[in-house]
Amino acid sequence: MFCPPLLAAPSYRRNADVLTRLRRIEDQVRGLQRMVEEDTYCIDVLTQVSATTRALQSFALQLLDEHMATCVSDAVEMGGEEKELKLKEASDAIGRLVRS
Repeated sequence: MFCPPLLAAPSYRRNADVLTRLRRIEDQVRGLQRMVEEDTYCIDVLTQVSATTRALQSFALQLLDEHMATCVSDAVEMGGEEKELKLKEASDAIGRLVRS
């Protein structure tokens, strides 16, 4: 068993929402680049960095939640080695998110 790719999920609408969200984050990063190029006041740049970081964290939590509800849940139902692998993988991902 494997976890289907994000874009292979059943809902086209959900995929479009995910891509829209990522494009907004990309726009925020481009905004940061412009701010640096325009020699914007440091505190204003840091404020935008904070907003971009929160947007990425929120996206990561949404993705993790969906992964737990689908891929990990399915693996737990199946049991065996796949269950242990998916649980370890999810635990490691949570650890990375907490440390970031």
